[in-house]
Amino acid sequence: MAIKDSNKKKARSGAAAWRRTASLSAALALSLGLSAAAHAEDVLARIRDSKTITIAYREASFPFSFLDQDKKPVGYAIDLCLKIVDAVKQQLKLPQLNIAYVPVTSSNRIDVIAGGKADLECGSTTNNAERRKRVDFTIAHFMASSRMIVRTDDKIKNWPDLRNKKVVTTKGTTSVKSLEDRGQVRSLNMTILEGHDHNESFKMVEDKTADAFVMDDVLLYGLKATAKDPAAYAVVGDPLTTEPYAIMLPKGDPVYKGLVDREMGRIIHDGEIYKLYSKWFLSAIPAKNNLTLNMPMSYLFRESLRFPSDQVGN
Repeated sequence: MAIKDSNKKKARSGAAAWRRTASLSAALALSLGLSAAAHAEDVLARIRDSKTITIAYREASFPFSFLDQDKKPVGYAIDLCLKIVDAVKQQLKLPQLNIAYVPVTSSNRIDVIAGGKADLECGSTTNNAERRKRVDFTIAHFMASSRMIVRTDDKIKNWPDLRNKKVVTTKGTTSVKSLEDRGQVRSLNMTILEGHDHNESFKMVEDKTADAFVMDDVLLYGLKATAKDPAAYAVVGDPLTTEPYAIMLPKGDPVYKGLVDREMGRIIHDGEIYKLYSKWFLSAIPAKNNLTLNMPMSYLFRESLRFPSDQVGN
């Protein structure tokens, strides 16, 4: 199934305007970079000197970042990061730029970027104000909503059905606070459990040690699609929150961030993001035994692409 041509045309219509502002953005980034030089590491200089860029990836955040059959990182976010790598390579005029991959979890991914151990984090990380205190984000590449996956025979349909139930979410994710807030507001008396990663959290539902797993809907659909018996599970519940996913960067280097932002803007305005979306959300995925998510682009995400911004999320 292909994304409608009208969407591509709308994306391309902004390309000229984007390019007209690129030079101004570059100049502004350079000016900011000079004033920040005493306070931040020069990421591009480090990449140029080492001829290596380091990508932090997730092992089980399908379809954004996961390991294929050969244990190689692949996914929607990985593809976006590889385009950014090409832009960095061109900017630095390097004949070759090596890529080092570093696995991260939901618990340590921010520390890895904030500590300068990776130059890009390519997964399913929500951009919010609290995280922006420690790291930077580029333009959002997806909009998810927090919902829950349950066993269909439990007949759980919405949040009130979780009264006195055991509910799991993945440690270090924004869903923990959203879930706690929902429990307090509705006095549901839930017992909240935490899994080390998404696979462990879902396994708790499979093993019936938890009644529901709360997480971003696209990740839940991926887990459901790859389960032994997909029909035994359902993604239900009114959306708790809207989660803008974006690539994380080390904080305080506006020159590097400006380069990444411009490349993300180009990907969006040239319509390349629609092709990548079709590849990972609407088509058979060879890296997952030709599994197809069949997840149409949401209205919220489609509208966000009309006005690309890194200032999203509370």
